[in-house]
Amino acid sequence: MASTAQIDLWHAEKVATQVTVVQAANGVRYAGWGETRISDADLERLVGAVPAALTAALAHRAYYFVPLAIADTGETLLAPAYSVDLGDRAVCHRNAAFGSTEAVFISTRLVEDRFGLAFEFFINVAHNFVEAAGVPESFATLAWSQAEAQVRGETSQDAWEARRRAQDNGFRDGRGAQKGIDERARNNFFEASFSDALAVYMLSMAVDFDYHDLREREYPLLAAPALAERLRHVAGLFPANPRYEFQILYRRKG
Repeated sequence: MASTAQIDLWHAEKVATQVTVVQAANGVRYAGWGETRISDADLERLVGAVPAALTAALAHRAYYFVPLAIADTGETLLAPAYSVDLGDRAVCHRNAAFGSTEAVFISTRLVEDRFGLAFEFFINVAHNFVEAAGVPESFATLAWSQAEAQVRGETSQDAWEARRRAQDNGFRDGRGAQKGIDERARNNFFEASFSDALAVYMLSMAVDFDYHDLREREYPLLAAPALAERLRHVAGLFPANPRYEFQILYRRKG
């Protein structure tokens, strides 16, 4: 394993000018750089899971898969290989802008498996899509109907907190009865819950996984039937690409 002294950090702009960015069949632009430990075939399969219907909103994005994106500096620096010391200084991703291109540098060596890397990539894609195109009104209607029905749990800490604030911090009358909704929190809930659902949808086409692998301790995970309803809605909006398949499988008891 290389030591920190043997690894020279690169500026993100230098990497962007020297690496070859390719465009996948679905329109997503991406590149690999350094000792990522991801084969070209696996990377192509991962990127190819992004539905083509999403990619118009990602036209100015490019995704760079690098060993480590370093966090503790004002500059966007990247490591071409892994070391323990540099791993301690790295973050899951960093963003940078080069002219009209918005670059996302994703650390491949901070996660131990394909599941973790895939989810990091897809949640970035989902947030980037929402930033450019917003949340489909039909999804927002569905998610809010579930919240009003007090469906258990949510898909992330951000979605859970935003949903709670939207419902608990609205306007109340003199008797304390709920009279309105915290609209800013509700919009944050729509963005978080849609980004989560879109990421999980793409993840399901790239990796076989158990829904409970997404569980975090700070909040209750959204009830599986409610998530399935959201995912089917997302699949209807953004159909899977050729050679990819979306399935929801329920585990039988016994």
